[in-house]
Amino acid sequence: MLPRQAGSPAADQDARHAGHARRTVRLDSPAARADRADMTAHTFRLNDRDIALDDVDPRESLLRWLKRRRLTGTKEGCGDGDCGACTVALIERDASGLGRYRAVNACLLPMGLLLGREIITVEALADGERLHPVQQALVDSAGSQCGYCTPGFVMSLFVGYYEGDFDDHVIDGNLCRCTGYQPIRKAAAALAAQTRPADRFSAALTHPPAAPAAAAGAQRVFHNPDTLVAALALKKAHPDAIWIAGATDLGVALSRGQTLAPTLIAIDNLIELQVLAVEETQVRIGAGVSLARLEREIPGVFPALDQMLPWFAARQVKNRATLGGNLGSASPIGDLLPWLLAHDAVVEVQGVNGARELPIDRYFLDYRKTALLADELIVALRVPRLASIQAAYKVAKRQTDDISIVAAVYALSLHEGRVRHVRLAYGGVAAIPQRALRTEAYLLGQPLDGQTCATACAMLCAEFSPLSDQRGSADYRRALCGSLFAKFIEEHAP
Repeated sequence: MLPRQAGSPAADQDARHAGHARRTVRLDSPAARADRADMTAHTFRLNDRDIALDDVDPRESLLRWLKRRRLTGTKEGCGDGDCGACTVALIERDASGLGRYRAVNACLLPMGLLLGREIITVEALADGERLHPVQQALVDSAGSQCGYCTPGFVMSLFVGYYEGDFDDHVIDGNLCRCTGYQPIRKAAAALAAQTRPADRFSAALTHPPAAPAAAAGAQRVFHNPDTLVAALALKKAHPDAIWIAGATDLGVALSRGQTLAPTLIAIDNLIELQVLAVEETQVRIGAGVSLARLEREIPGVFPALDQMLPWFAARQVKNRATLGGNLGSASPIGDLLPWLLAHDAVVEVQGVNGARELPIDRYFLDYRKTALLADELIVALRVPRLASIQAAYKVAKRQTDDISIVAAVYALSLHEGRVRHVRLAYGGVAAIPQRALRTEAYLLGQPLDGQTCATACAMLCAEFSPLSDQRGSADYRRALCGSLFAKFIEEHAP
């Protein structure tokens, strides 16, 4: 997005709201550092300026809030997190305070989750009349036509610029209907070839933020506890409250102004939910660990997970979506749920009366109904590491960033040519994610020859009774159950 002309009414409005146009605040300036030192507890940072949250509706999306503030570079397209027009950069900090930019969808990010966080929008990128290198690259490659999607592409590439990452997955959550992707990919290639000197944005990542406190003005409807004990106490005090973490699911409803519950309890900052411990026989994954973090930190540990995550959703969604959220929503088309079933995962939950464990095959009860008690929170999952042949498949109308028609995860091991262990898990074929128990029982002890595979495929086609909907018919889903297993055997059987 090009900078507004200094002196215009729109520029004056932006100057009052975000410190750009007439007064450009440098992220590494003494004034900015002084502002940061004086940061109040009930604020978030937008383009290196403190914004008070006390009088902000915590359920309003960041996108709608930005539009009301006349920061209209962040566009509204789908409102579902599918198109990327509303992409902004969120600074994610580690325990030491060092930050990294993450692309996120502003339409899915409730204001209540911004407490103590830092956001960069497209208005902040240009330095006066000088464009940011990402903006300049898109200009040079003619990467914009109507321009509506361009700010979203700019922000995704902005994050890639500071991560040194310019593959297609950086922009696979951004849709363009008129320019075509060739000039945009050309811009990415040009950026990859450039030297990236330190600048005000890279310097901003080294500044530790102030520790936030709960926003007083939002206490009636939105709570931000800082410990698991505090979160559970809030749930006891507000039994009709619901948990909210990455907001990639609940954020869709909130962005449309729907009331989900009288009270929301944010759990995305609970350190107890951020554990990621790789052990010899299992991996313990905190419920708050983002899918993007799983993708970055444990590649090669779970082959089926490695195969599923690139097609789970776009980068913007995976930067916020959590494994606990995917499990907690209990959607029958949650892409990672068949993976958990195929690995016999164990769900660790905790309530005000203590902790307990739920085997994954006893967790799902009915459509979006689980064995969780009303006051319980998913804390972590223990996923065994299998010495077996594993694969994941996802069939959808669009290759990336789409809901599954059918998702399947298989794990199978042989001993002396016969099946010793098998898990065939599916999503999208029943009211809950399910294993094909009858077919598994048939396969145990059988040689994995042509006749066995043909019989198993036929059994799989009859094992479930899926529904027909706009994504696929019941017959198509049944056929996929068998054909995906045949594909697995063709690709992976010895």
